[in-house]
Amino acid sequence: MSAEKDMGKAFDYRLFKRVFNRTKPYKSVLFTTALSAILQAGFAIAIPLLVRKIVNEAITDKNEALLLTLIIAMLGVLIGQVVFQLLFTYFANLLGESVIKDIRIELYQKILGFKMTYFDKSSLGVLVTRAVADMQRIGEIFSQGFFVIVADLLKMLAAIVAMLIIDWQMAVTVFAILPLILYATRLFQKAMKAAFTEVRAQVSNLNSFVQERISGMKIVQLFNRETLEKEKFRVINEKHQNAWLKTVWYNSIFFAVAELLGAAATGLVVYFGLMQNLGLGADTNVGSIVAFFFFVDLLFRPLRQIADKFNTLQMGMVAANRVFKILDTDSQIPNEGRVVKELIQGSIEFKNVRFGYSENEEVLHGISFKVNKGETVAIVGATGAGKSTIINLLNRFYEINSGEILIDGVAIKDYQLENLRSHIAIVLQDVFLFADTIANNISLKDEAVTVTEIEAAAKQIGVHEFISSLPGGYTFNVKERGTMLSSGQRQLIAFLRAYVSNPSILVLDEATSSVDTYSEQLIQQATDKITEGRTSIIIAHRLATIRKADKILVMDAGQIVEMGNHRELLEQKGYYRDLYEAQFMAEEMV
Repeated sequence: MSAEKDMGKAFDYRLFKRVFNRTKPYKSVLFTTALSAILQAGFAIAIPLLVRKIVNEAITDKNEALLLTLIIAMLGVLIGQVVFQLLFTYFANLLGESVIKDIRIELYQKILGFKMTYFDKSSLGVLVTRAVADMQRIGEIFSQGFFVIVADLLKMLAAIVAMLIIDWQMAVTVFAILPLILYATRLFQKAMKAAFTEVRAQVSNLNSFVQERISGMKIVQLFNRETLEKEKFRVINEKHQNAWLKTVWYNSIFFAVAELLGAAATGLVVYFGLMQNLGLGADTNVGSIVAFFFFVDLLFRPLRQIADKFNTLQMGMVAANRVFKILDTDSQIPNEGRVVKELIQGSIEFKNVRFGYSENEEVLHGISFKVNKGETVAIVGATGAGKSTIINLLNRFYEINSGEILIDGVAIKDYQLENLRSHIAIVLQDVFLFADTIANNISLKDEAVTVTEIEAAAKQIGVHEFISSLPGGYTFNVKERGTMLSSGQRQLIAFLRAYVSNPSILVLDEATSSVDTYSEQLIQQATDKITEGRTSIIIAHRLATIRKADKILVMDAGQIVEMGNHRELLEQKGYYRDLYEAQFMAEEMV
């Protein structure tokens, strides 16, 4: 109901005020834009006034000197119009680009601080649309919308005043057309706001669909879904087309009506001219009639443009509303901690931790365990047991429902968030690499990390030879998501990235799954090296890789059901031994 009510508003002044407040840091640019708009209006009405004087005085009196003077004056006015039009266009665009630069930075910083829950529920394509396409629409509020409307209104106001001064009777007759076109403009504005809201929604849907399908193109082709996906795209694209055609339809109707009413106004001026020539009581001179032709165009042409520019303004407002909704979203991990440590020992303790990704479904049911400084602890269990959830909570990607998580005896919520995460490095099963060089993917463009240090670290964990074999070595561009490397090679890069960051706590989340035997051997060597002397948590499906762990936590359905080292757990003849024997037998059969 509120959405329908908001849709019915022709203009949201509160939202516009919020957008316009973003111009405060650019007062000089704003002033120059406004001054250019005012001067444009002055120069615009100067031309009809000069034409009137030329007809009434220079031509009628055959005064060549006056005619030459007026022509030179008109030339000066035209040059002034061009100069201030250029200034207006440049500074209006400069203001718009400056504002969206600031908003885009704020939006990106906001997105960087969102909880993982927000990304779990949000479309990547929609977020990209907000940060790119919608931002440009907001910029157009200033460059093609509001200030252009103001400039046109000033021209119209100046024309109205001049017309009333020259011949108020003819002016009033022409003005009789204005209520009709103003009413048509009002209806047009309401219809266009609803249309543009639908357009933005369809643009977001289209972006989301295309981005998701391109990212998952391998699955689409593997399962022969091309025909089905093509049909889905056709339907979405058709909705997008229909949304835009609706705006075209409204534009077509409005501009036809506006042209008709403008022609009617011109006809009224002609009528007054005929009355004068036929001596029917009008006393308007020829120069005034000619000037009125200019004034009618100056009055009605901007009015038609205002409606068109109002479309741009409305689209920018719709985009601003969408962007501000993200900026107003309260989905940040509270960063109220004040503890900042340059070094930590690395002891970890979970005390009766309960957590669920949704309110009605708890994933962890009172988890408690302790990891001492320098220990290697493995977590095993079936898929969905809650292993990766523990890692997510340790980094405060999500907030726990109850209980407490401590590092070095301090609750993680008491650490400054950036400081907390700087002491933890994670190697995930699904490694993400940026479309950049190997060196930059390892250092993440941290200027404090040199290529020499990266190479030294690579040699220490045994991956230097592999990297050197690539074209360009450490300058090799892995392309988007690291597609130029195998899954095993990406894992090795992730290990090196974690090792270079020199963390106090290392987390390996199923880092040896889905890799070939050779890569697994390299990864195992890298694991032994980077876990040496630091607290490590290893999540693994392959139980053979965790035999050396100091402690193994066995999880089932969000609870720790067994705890001990490899030998102790085998002797218990419980859940762990069943997992181990089942996996051992499967490997023997292979």
